[in-house]
Amino acid sequence: MLSKLPIPDRQTFYLIAALAAIGLITIFIPALTLLWKISAAIIAVILVADLIISTFISNPKDIITVERHLPGSIPLGVSRHIELIIHNKSSKPQNLDIFDHFPNEVHAEGLPVNVSIPGEQHAEIQYKIIANQRGKLIFPKVQIKLQSVFKFWRINQYLPVNSETNVYPNFAAIAHYALLATDNNLSQMGIIKKRRRGEGQNFHQLREYREGDAMRQIDWKATSRVQKLISREYQDEKDQEIIFMLDCGHRMMAKDDDLSHFDHTLNALLLLSYVALRQGDAVGLMTFSGEDQRWFSPRKGQHNVQQILNTVYDLQPSTSSPDYSKAATDLLIRHKKRALVIILTNTRDEDGDDLLPAISILKKRHLVLLASLRESSIADMLDKPIEDLNDALDNSAAHHYLQQRKSTFEELVNNGIRAMDVSPDKLTVDLINAYLSIKSSGTL
Repeated sequence: MLSKLPIPDRQTFYLIAALAAIGLITIFIPALTLLWKISAAIIAVILVADLIISTFISNPKDIITVERHLPGSIPLGVSRHIELIIHNKSSKPQNLDIFDHFPNEVHAEGLPVNVSIPGEQHAEIQYKIIANQRGKLIFPKVQIKLQSVFKFWRINQYLPVNSETNVYPNFAAIAHYALLATDNNLSQMGIIKKRRRGEGQNFHQLREYREGDAMRQIDWKATSRVQKLISREYQDEKDQEIIFMLDCGHRMMAKDDDLSHFDHTLNALLLLSYVALRQGDAVGLMTFSGEDQRWFSPRKGQHNVQQILNTVYDLQPSTSSPDYSKAATDLLIRHKKRALVIILTNTRDEDGDDLLPAISILKKRHLVLLASLRESSIADMLDKPIEDLNDALDNSAAHHYLQQRKSTFEELVNNGIRAMDVSPDKLTVDLINAYLSIKSSGTL
């Protein structure tokens, strides 16, 4: 960041160096002492006059104006460029040092910037930011170091350039998914679309028989009319409903990398919402265990991705503990129609007494999928070589923790509950694959 005080420019150091040289000469030629004193007084007057004129008389707003161009929205953890356009309104060239006052929630690279602008011209500069927290970002001002009238000082000035933008969960993954889906290359993301030719839940069309079609697909009436084999083709059922139950409790604050478990969950929720809406399903959302609880009723149409973004972009996990039973009861009150309910949380073995009854309540009306995030640091601890007693204790504790966690999930599965225990980096792909598998199976 630039200093707030005026600082001497290069010409000032040249003058001081010349004055120091004269002072050294006066040691050997005392007759020049008077010349040195007069020179020092003149230089001091010039420097002070330049500082006063530039600071209190000339108005920097009459010389420099700045525009800031921000993206309308920024995905969390993704690099974006900010553009500044600096206008020199004077007829003289200006040399500036520029620093944009970005918010604390972002990391910036490429500041400050030095730029020279000819008279009555403008310059465009860019710097890069990476947002590390969702919500609203406010850029309040731009700080410049403007050369003084006689170019002996750099005068600090603040120009009020207020701009705002919002940081959303990483919607850049949607564009990547859409591109791969267009090219039928979803396997690059690890997404597996199980194609069962002609099979599904809803009748789609009649077509000529193809090798590999099942006998039960053949429409014998149509076949007899046209005197060739005709097959019925089906597609996966549409108009189904998916509701996310998002845990906003304290465990979701855990971090294994630059993003918290909560942010990983929002990214997965967003991409799966896009996939489900594109499949013709309705998507809804309910948060629980946080003070700021939100409800988004299931809606169809890909445009609702933006509405979901607006619902969750500024949501943060709280210090509360998850209350699964209350969340299940609230959902049953709010939504009556059968839906695929996806619980996004971070469970512990002590949650079993509350989690299992809550899911059992939901199962009476809905199909439930539990997706629980597992700390990657546990696996890293197991991979760490054992070199001393502390390492051995850590390894033993990690094995004990994972065993208890495994027992909890085995109990859920044994009670007929679909459950996923997944690391944050694999949540998105595993969740989409689970959804597609449920769709193709027709169990919803």
